[in-house]
Amino acid sequence: MTEKITRINPEQLHETPGYHHITVVEAGRTAYLAGQCPLDRNGDLVGSGFHETQVDQVVANALTALAAVSAQPEHVVRSVIYVRSDERDILGAAWRRLTESALGPTFTTASTLLGVAQLGFPRQLVEVDLTVALPD
Repeated sequence: MTEKITRINPEQLHETPGYHHITVVEAGRTAYLAGQCPLDRNGDLVGSGFHETQVDQVVANALTALAAVSAQPEHVVRSVIYVRSDERDILGAAWRRLTESALGPTFTTASTLLGVAQLGFPRQLVEVDLTVALPD
């Protein structure tokens, strides 16, 4: 399926720190993953107050969700990253930790990084929403 995914950065648009402005997917099946939160298998929040620990749990959860649909990070065609902060350095640190993780190839596609005021669980600092072009 990855051969049916094309990532494009038009010369007329600004350079990016690794993601692409456009992702084109040829017709096929798509999976929409719910926002992956920093919760363990029991539903308990991991890493209260620590962005890095929460990013690591989100990565682990996202990899598990991808595996459940026989997909890899390379099959992700859209990501939205939510970080509870308005500090650019914290958003950048979350981006770097994600892109340097085993989930890293996910973020070479069309991606949005948002600083937000609140997420769904008390003390939650990070969430990642993924759209996947499923392999044949």
